[in-house]
Amino acid sequence: MSLPKTQECTEAQADSQNATDPSAIELLIPECLNGDRLAMQQLYDRCSRKIYALMVRMVGRQDADDLTQQCFLQLFKNLEQFGGQSKLETWIYRLAANEALMHLRRQKRQHRGSLAAEPAIEHEDLIVKNEEAELLEQALLKLDPELRTIISLQEEHGLSYRDIAETLGIPEGTVGSRLNRARKDLRAELLRLGWT
Repeated sequence: MSLPKTQECTEAQADSQNATDPSAIELLIPECLNGDRLAMQQLYDRCSRKIYALMVRMVGRQDADDLTQQCFLQLFKNLEQFGGQSKLETWIYRLAANEALMHLRRQKRQHRGSLAAEPAIEHEDLIVKNEEAELLEQALLKLDPELRTIISLQEEHGLSYRDIAETLGIPEGTVGSRLNRARKDLRAELLRLGWT
């Protein structure tokens, strides 16, 4: 099952196609470690849309901006821990996924209830959604957060099973089984919501 692309996803993919070679992004690391604000801004500009799109899928539009910012704060605070065993983008996705999952756990403890549907979109939001996209968003929000992360990383961001495994710190074989479960659960939830 292939997910319809939202505007964020389409923009994120366009950004990744228009961005320079991923190795150019990694060349910014030493400059960022030396406190070069321009290099930090360039790294943020090249990666933030993808991270924002992931956050929207994981936590909803209401908290996506704040968590994207928090992810990059963590990135710059802990950049010296990046060992280069994986691609920098994969490491950033891992930071983002961890940040989103921690937020969802805190939210669950605070509310002691199930994750509600995404709040209404504010008037300033220029993204127009069609009925199918809204059903998809509702169905995705009903998935277990880890399954939602896996399906988003694979379907929307195009990460390989290997990259997803590195991002989430799980075996590559587990990615396949969880992705199958995510697709099955998503399909069932869409049918429950009236998807035809």
